Amino acid sequence: MTRTRPRGTPRRMARTKRAPQSETRETLSFLLKLAIIVFIVRSFVFASFYIPSESMLPRLLIGDFLFVSKWNYGYSRWSLPWGLPLIPGRILPHTPARGDVVVFRSPGDDDHDVIKRVIGLPGDTVQMRHGQLWLNGKAIPKQRVADFVLPLTANFPARLCDTPFQGVGSNGQPVCRYPRFRETLPGGKSYDVLDQRMIPQADDTDVYTVPPGDVFLMGDNRDDSADSRFAYPEGMGYIPMERIEGKAVVTFFSTDGSSSWLKPWTWVSAARLDRIGEGF
Repeated sequence: MTRTRPRGTPRRMARTKRAPQSETRETLSFLLKLAIIVFIVRSFVFASFYIPSESMLPRLLIGDFLFVSKWNYGYSRWSLPWGLPLIPGRILPHTPARGDVVVFRSPGDDDHDVIKRVIGLPGDTVQMRHGQLWLNGKAIPKQRVADFVLPLTANFPARLCDTPFQGVGSNGQPVCRYPRFRETLPGGKSYDVLDQRMIPQADDTDVYTVPPGDVFLMGDNRDDSADSRFAYPEGMGYIPMERIEGKAVVTFFSTDGSSSWLKPWTWVSAARLDRIGEGF
């Protein structure tokens, strides 16, 4: 006896009853593949980084977004999101160059990424004398240049600028005006730094000798940077190279902090479009 389908049950309905499950499975599969691709790119190619503080003024402002390249110095567990312990030691290692701006994982806090400039390499001696940087016993040229003028905005309010440095810009907008200097490292790498006042513990230091496998890092805002001049937890101390996550490459967006997610029209007015595309 031959079985037949009940009348009124189209053949195509029988074939498509499991379609919702299939679509869910395909969606989950796509999301998993996407997550794997993002994980690989984020870990080994490029990552984004947000500037949360003023320690790297004048080059980096609070509210800048950067792309960081991940292959320059090799890979370690700190190359991976959350510092997953999947890479033993450091593979494909390369030593940073003096003057590189790097993102690294801070000591003692596995969830804290920091950005500073490489000043000293293994074996180098580093010292600050009366606010001037000395490297391997030689003074690094420090040339006075035009003041750095920064508008006071939502993410850089007046409380971050001491009263003596507050003023009014040419357009009548409140600004912060800092003394700016140009440093030039051996090899010709130049960059601007800020130096507002003499702070003995920051501007007159002992001689630091960088241990093997470590680097000495400093913020360009010399009077407002917890860096290798200070031992952890007051600063960063020497940073092992395996904690370096990547090299700052380019600014891809910047905001002055005045935007609101609930007011889309402010997303454009808050953007500092002139900063997009700035390299290092």
